Amino acid sequence: EVHVVESGGGLVQAGGSLRLSCAASGFTFDDYAISWFRQAPGKEREGVSCISSGDGSAYHADSVKGRFTISSDNSKNTVYLQMNSLKPEDTAVYYCAAYLDSKRPPYYYCSGYRLYGMDYRGNGTLVTVSS
Repeated sequence: EVHVVESGGGLVQAGGSLRLSCAASGFTFDDYAISWFRQAPGKEREGVSCISSGDGSAYHADSVKGRFTISSDNSKNTVYLQMNSLKPEDTAVYYCAAYLDSKRPPYYYCSGYRLYGMDYRGNGTLVTVSS
């Protein structure tokens, strides 16, 4: 049985940091491309950080570039999103998603329509950044 579980969200002051984790069971993350995307109330989903399988190349949206970093630990079958210098506009529910079609450039998995069609996805973790 497949499970994807995000964790690490919470309340943090502006300028602070959080590290989100995405743990998978029932499949191996290394075979999949991964996206971290977020959705704030009343807004569309936004792909923030994505990574392709194989060469592990990563993409970060302009809104988070230089502040967020995506990484993976294959021994733990877990993907991380390190978020630094958080801003109130980063407040959202953060999700990770996995794509079996995994060899495309990483920005592909952060693209709009791909955020609504994935092979696996967790239920999200809430990040709230106070000003």
